[in-house]
Amino acid sequence: MNLQLLLLASITLFKITESGAFSSQSVSSFINQEQRRLSHLSSTLSPDDTEIRSEDGENPAKRGAISMQIDELDKYLGGEGRAQIVWDCYSIGIDPADYFGSIHLGYDDYETIMQLMPSMRRTQKLDSETLEKLAALYPQGGKVEGGVARLSYLSKSSDSATKILLTLADGLQIETVIIPGKGQRSTLCVSSQVEKIRPLTSSEILAQLFFAKKLCRLEGIPDITDIVFMGMGDSVDNIENIIKATKIMTTRDLFQLSASRVTVSTVGPSPESFKAVAEAPCVIAWSVQATNDDLRKQLVPTTKYSIEELREGLIEAMLERPINGRTVLLELTLMKGVNDSLNEAEELASFAEVISERVTGCKVSINLIPYNDVGPRGEMEQNKYQRPDHKDAVAFQEYLQDHGLFSHVRTTQ
Repeated sequence: MNLQLLLLASITLFKITESGAFSSQSVSSFINQEQRRLSHLSSTLSPDDTEIRSEDGENPAKRGAISMQIDELDKYLGGEGRAQIVWDCYSIGIDPADYFGSIHLGYDDYETIMQLMPSMRRTQKLDSETLEKLAALYPQGGKVEGGVARLSYLSKSSDSATKILLTLADGLQIETVIIPGKGQRSTLCVSSQVEKIRPLTSSEILAQLFFAKKLCRLEGIPDITDIVFMGMGDSVDNIENIIKATKIMTTRDLFQLSASRVTVSTVGPSPESFKAVAEAPCVIAWSVQATNDDLRKQLVPTTKYSIEELREGLIEAMLERPINGRTVLLELTLMKGVNDSLNEAEELASFAEVISERVTGCKVSINLIPYNDVGPRGEMEQNKYQRPDHKDAVAFQEYLQDHGLFSHVRTTQ
């Protein structure tokens, strides 16, 4: 089993799988209702632009206004005010092409949307010429909804997690999950690549947040406050587009998320890889798995460097960041009899203390993820790794806390 893939999946999906969120029974009871809703939602979530145009054979959504800062969009639309209006729409999950150019908005209505706009721009509109310029920025479909992506399927779990299936302009599909938390907060788990086929563009990454914002608004789900990058592959494999997307996510006039609540995970394929991830406004989550080289090699067979070499790369990357951006999350998928003993806890505590001591202002947190089999496996592989006993996970956590390290054991809802 590839432990890198396991970790990325278990960060978010194990809580859904374990709760039976998307079992065949729950899906069958939900599918008829959701398909009826989707046909009605299509006018607001995926307007009638199902025919995607391909002009030059390039990958779809190479560009798009949703990937542009205000000052860049200003140059294309001919005014900062126009660019701000576009982002007033995107930030609440409404496509300006539909808000200003459609005769109907499905579940949305013009007056409701207008009240969500900043008061200084509520009466301002985008004319047809501006909408044409905006459409020209999207080489496929002319907009976000029905262009960059369209909603294909929704599924809800008993704990209110919402699974969204989006179909991209080239017909490939990606999944994103909204997980409501305590209070008025939700975490969005976004994909950064389509299985092992290709990396996502920044527009395709941001489209997941766009659709999530719309669903939160329409369905009464707490708004998105946290982002976790998940899925197959390592973030380093698509770091350029992740950097672009996270900058849009965390810009005050755009999606307005806090960089401290955007988490990008990496297995740390090389010491230099941490510097690449550190360019993104985010919390760096390192999938450590074990701090003993022999054991880590078993759990992360792709690793080519010692744990000390990788730690040195992380430290150098963190030292280049401003002090208020020096937060590191170390992640371990705990497996019974493999890496869940107090001996591993002691090694991890010593390992983390070096980071704290050498990087001024660095906040090191440790996320312990009890192993969970998130998919069908052969009998031998199923028995290879097992979920740790709860008491052992708690003892591991308490050891870290006793040594001054913040530690959290991820639990299912």
